[in-house]
Amino acid sequence: MENQRILAINPGSTSTKIAVYQGSKSIFLKNIKHSAEDLKSFKSVVDQFSFRKKIILKELKDAEIRIDLITAIVGRGGLVKPIESGVYEVNEAMLKDLHESKLGEHASNLGGLIAHDIAQSLEGARAFIADPVVVDEMEDVARYTGHPEFVRHSIFHALNQKAIAIKYAKSVDKPYEELNLIVAHLGGGISVGAHRKGRVIDVNNALDGDGPFSPERVGTLPCGQVAQLCFSKKYTHEQVKKMINGEGGYVSYLGTNDGYEVEMKIKAGDEESKKIHDAVGYQIGKEIGSLSTVLKGEVDAILFTGGMAYDKSLIDYIKEMVDFIAPIMVYPGEDEMEALAMNGYSVMKGEVEPKIYK
Repeated sequence: MENQRILAINPGSTSTKIAVYQGSKSIFLKNIKHSAEDLKSFKSVVDQFSFRKKIILKELKDAEIRIDLITAIVGRGGLVKPIESGVYEVNEAMLKDLHESKLGEHASNLGGLIAHDIAQSLEGARAFIADPVVVDEMEDVARYTGHPEFVRHSIFHALNQKAIAIKYAKSVDKPYEELNLIVAHLGGGISVGAHRKGRVIDVNNALDGDGPFSPERVGTLPCGQVAQLCFSKKYTHEQVKKMINGEGGYVSYLGTNDGYEVEMKIKAGDEESKKIHDAVGYQIGKEIGSLSTVLKGEVDAILFTGGMAYDKSLIDYIKEMVDFIAPIMVYPGEDEMEALAMNGYSVMKGEVEPKIYK
């Protein structure tokens, strides 16, 4: 089993991460960045399929990775139906939902699609997803909005939030299921989740307008102004959707989705970048404070993860707001690639039975 090769594919809003594991050992890792300019010609996420697949195969070829030795391909889970945490083998029902994007557009939808397509070309290979972004453990009280036409949905960085929470639990020698944690994933999208005893009981919808704004998403907006804008006849439905996800946040204010670029502009003295940067920190701190009440003040730790967690000035800004709540730990980047690969490895070893998507 240690000779089994697993390919992990993690399409994000601003990057495509790929990794190859031989058994439990990483033998290749690549983070392919996509600028707003790279992606602006694609009308939908599904339209990016060939673009991203070609890049993945080219990187593997350039690294002299033999794809014929790959037996499992694990893609980041996309916007499928709300499901429980776990590993799912890609099937026709899942492909249909991902391809049609009926439940929403996100780059993670491409994970299962590309995994399945590559697996089809390899003899004996199987395709999976693990802990998709629609893992739903929210309590019913958290779903209400204030009007029956609207319901809060659980759409967040489930894979990385769970992986980081479990990593922290191991570091303090306690079961994840015995801890209360607030985990903030700071990336192209931002999600902040309240983890109570192993379940994410409340979390902002990080995809289409809830919580803090991010490098390319608007977060929570004033409802009255949104209604007025939608009926102003200045924008089409597609333009408004892009405004919410893809051309919001840093992109709308500063013309870039690159957090590092913003950080460099601030160091060079750009005042506008500093204001927007601080506003992101403010909103993240505010979200964390809100979730501390969901956990009734019983918070064992606050964990920061994602690419923006490398930005020390952003983390320091948030710390000033929330360090009275609980101890803070920072895990820059993601453990998502290892989590994806190990989920696939567990299935191939027979330790985990993949679930069936219906």
